[in-house]
Amino acid sequence: MKENQDYLNELNELPVEKQESVLKGLLKQPKPAWAVAFACVIAFMGIGLVDPILKSISEQLHATPAQTSLLFTSYMLVTGIVMLFSGFISSRIGAKRTLLYGLVIIIIFAILGGLSNSVGQLVGFRAGWGLGNALFISTALSAIVGVSVGGTEQSIIMYEAAMGLGMSVGPLLGGILGSFSWRAPFFGVATLMAVAFISVTILLEKIPKPEKKVGFWDALRALKHKGLLITGITALFYNFGFFTLLAYSPFRMESYSAMQVGFVFFGWGLCLAISSVFLAPKLQEKFGTKNMMYTALLLFAFDLMIMGFGAHNSTVISVCIIIAGLFQGINNTLITTAVMEVAPVERSIASSAYSFIRFTGGALAPWLAGKLADWYNPHVTFWFAAAAVAVGALVLFAGRHYLDNIE
Repeated sequence: MKENQDYLNELNELPVEKQESVLKGLLKQPKPAWAVAFACVIAFMGIGLVDPILKSISEQLHATPAQTSLLFTSYMLVTGIVMLFSGFISSRIGAKRTLLYGLVIIIIFAILGGLSNSVGQLVGFRAGWGLGNALFISTALSAIVGVSVGGTEQSIIMYEAAMGLGMSVGPLLGGILGSFSWRAPFFGVATLMAVAFISVTILLEKIPKPEKKVGFWDALRALKHKGLLITGITALFYNFGFFTLLAYSPFRMESYSAMQVGFVFFGWGLCLAISSVFLAPKLQEKFGTKNMMYTALLLFAFDLMIMGFGAHNSTVISVCIIIAGLFQGINNTLITTAVMEVAPVERSIASSAYSFIRFTGGALAPWLAGKLADWYNPHVTFWFAAAAVAVGALVLFAGRHYLDNIE
């Protein structure tokens, strides 16, 4: 989001004393802001929660890696489609009710997921989880901005910190609970989400509805803008690499336990958070947005290529996963910034349109990753993902004249 990136740039330019002052301000935020931020952590944890238990699910439910990876496909497909209309929903029922509905849906489907007896059931329940997550995540930032004190910058740091913490802790929690049973992480998230629901219900006051309601097809119409379409297609190809790494690479760490896989992705999440919040603004300022996007995409593609050569070596896979977090964090921040700046529409609408393309398009990646390994071998899976990310960089370069205003 543009506000996020603008503020992070400003924050990094401040003297150290001023930076510390701003960061200390987080501790003075009111309880409603903390309630939403806590719920954000849990929501983002759900993305990587299943990474450490994919092998256990595959073994105990007698499913192939391709079938098990559909847990990501169903989750992302529904998330992408629902995000296309989340602004329409929120502008009519209000932000607080949208948040609470999203939390309830996640709780229900997380419990059902833990009770599943087949991969088919689990895939379906993860789709329901994606519905709740889309409603919640698409509304959370505006809710934090509305209830925090000290200016937009405080709420932005709180949201970014919640996202980074959730992305890094999710796989770790999945590994810890998964060491007892593959079902435990699902029940763990349901429990934490129930606590988040109670916190938001009690502490968050009703947030006024926006004066202008979002139209049902506004996000889809926004894709007529070439710059937004280019960034969306770039993200689609990038997500082939992103979700190949998330959904398939755990199967290549054959000698690792669920706990060990969780620690690998914890390291990945930390690198993702650090590079997204701290490295991306500095590199963007020094080298330019487009140049750093090309660089981050190509370095990520090279990293995936190395994973292809070392597809049967758990150490190579784990090291490359952690390193990939650095490149992915930079790209995530910069491409989101580009989306917010390139389209002459409201930022919420641009974000919905962009999320629709990248999530629904990238939903194919987890399933295809497993099938490529079945049809050919694991090396081809990672090389295909590397090629897809490289194509994303080429699309971005070919459409660079539509993105001149993002610098």
